[in-house]
Amino acid sequence: MDRMKPTSEIVVSPELVERFDIAGPRYTSYPTADRFLPDGWGAHLAHALGSRARTLGHAPLSLYVHLPFCASVCYYCACNKVITKDHGKVAEYLRYLEQEMDLVAPLIGAGHRQVAQLHLGGGSPTFLDDDELTQLMSLLAQRFELLPDMERSIEIDPRTVTPKRLAHLRTLGFNRVSFGVQDFDPRVQKAVHRVQPFEQVQSLVEEVRRLRFDSINLDLIYGLPYQTLESFQKTVDQVLTIQPDRIALYAYAHLPARFKPQRRIDAETLPAVATKVQMMDQAIHAFMAHGYDYIGMDHFALPEDQLAKVKRDGRLQRNFQGYHTHAGADLLGFGVSAISQVGAAYSQSVKTLEAYYAALDAGKFPVERGLTLESDDLLRREVIMSLMCQGRIAFETIEQNYGIDFATYFQDALERLQEFEHEGLLIRTLAGLEVSKAGWFFVRPMAMSFDKYLWLHQDHQRFSKVL
Repeated sequence: MDRMKPTSEIVVSPELVERFDIAGPRYTSYPTADRFLPDGWGAHLAHALGSRARTLGHAPLSLYVHLPFCASVCYYCACNKVITKDHGKVAEYLRYLEQEMDLVAPLIGAGHRQVAQLHLGGGSPTFLDDDELTQLMSLLAQRFELLPDMERSIEIDPRTVTPKRLAHLRTLGFNRVSFGVQDFDPRVQKAVHRVQPFEQVQSLVEEVRRLRFDSINLDLIYGLPYQTLESFQKTVDQVLTIQPDRIALYAYAHLPARFKPQRRIDAETLPAVATKVQMMDQAIHAFMAHGYDYIGMDHFALPEDQLAKVKRDGRLQRNFQGYHTHAGADLLGFGVSAISQVGAAYSQSVKTLEAYYAALDAGKFPVERGLTLESDDLLRREVIMSLMCQGRIAFETIEQNYGIDFATYFQDALERLQEFEHEGLLIRTLAGLEVSKAGWFFVRPMAMSFDKYLWLHQDHQRFSKVL
C-alpha cells in the first residue's frame, strides 16, 4: 500500500491549491439549487408530472425520502435535520409523507409508477425503528411498483443499528447501505460529537456481508478538527481493512455562519488547506493501490461494483443524491427539503416541519421553490455533467445534440479554462476536453467555467471552498 507521501511527491503544488481553491458548487444539479425561484405551491412540479405521464413513456423512477430526525447533533453536519429523542414525531411525519405521496402519485398515472431506485437519507433514517421503517416501505409499495431487482439504499448511523436491525432492513428489501464513518480517530470523533469505535463499524460491516447486501459504502471526511496526515492515514488504513464496495471522500466545508452546529468547532483546530490536499492525495493513492476505481471527484468503487461498471460504460449519472447508476430516471423527492427532478423541471420542498405540515394540511404541494430549465440550461447541464461524471467533453456530441458550434458558443468558458490547460490539469484536443489525473482535484472550478449564473452574478462566495 502507498504510505504517507512527502510533500515533494504530491501531484498538486501548494501554488495551484492557493490559486484554484475558490468557492464553488458541487454540481449535483445545474442550475444549482440556490438558483431555484419561489414556486407557488409546486407549479413546476405539477406541470412536469403531468407532462411525464403524457409524453415520457414508462421509464422507471428514482425515489428519495428525506427522514430528518437525529438523536444527537454532529457538529460538522450541514444537512437539514431535526434533533429529538421523541419518536412520536416520526409517527406524525409518516402521516404527512403519506399525504404527499397521495398528491404526487395520481399525477403520473398508475402505468408510470415503476421504481428502479430508492434512497432513504437524512438526518438519520435509522432513527426510525423497525416498525416505522416497515410502515414507510408499505406506504411506498401501495403507491408505486417497486421493481424486484431495484436498488434500495439507506444511510446508516452505526450508533443506531444492531445485527438484528440490519437483518430487518434486509427483509424489507434493502440491498445497499451507506455507513457514516467520517473518521476513526477518537480525538476527532469527540471534537465533532460523533463517537463510534472502529470495532463497532467493522462488526456491522461483517454482518451486512453475512446478510448478503449487494453494496456497502463508507463516508469519510477530511479537514475535520484535529485531523493530521498521520491520523487520517490511519483511518484510511482501517477503512481498507474493511474493504467496502464504495468509498465517498468528502472535504469538510466550515461555514459556521450558515450552519449553527459548526459554531461548536474551533476553527483553529482545522488542518490547513495544503494539509487537506495532502490528506486527499494520500487517500486517493491508497484507495487506487488497493484496486478501487476513481469514479468522480469524491467517489471510489471496487471494479465489480455497479457504480464502477456504469462509469466504464459511460453511463454514470449525477443528481441531488450524488453519483448514481440509473440513466434517464426522473427523481421524486418526498419529505422536508427533498428535491425532485422531473424532465426539465426541478423543485424543492420547504425546510421546516411546520411549513411542510401546513402546506399538506391545505392540500398543496409542500414546495418552496423550483425551476423549469430553458434550452441553454439543458445544454450547460449536459456539458457540466459530462465533465463531472466522465472527466471529458466530446465537442461533436454536444454540437449534434444541441445544434451549436462548441467553440463559438462557449468561447468565454474556453478562455477561462486556458489556465487549467496551461498547468496540465485539462487537455484540449480537436475532439474535446479531458481532465488529467491532477486535474481531478479541480474538476469543480473547471465546471464553474460553464456556469452562466456564476459569471452573470459574480457571486461565488455563496458556496464553500472546493478543497
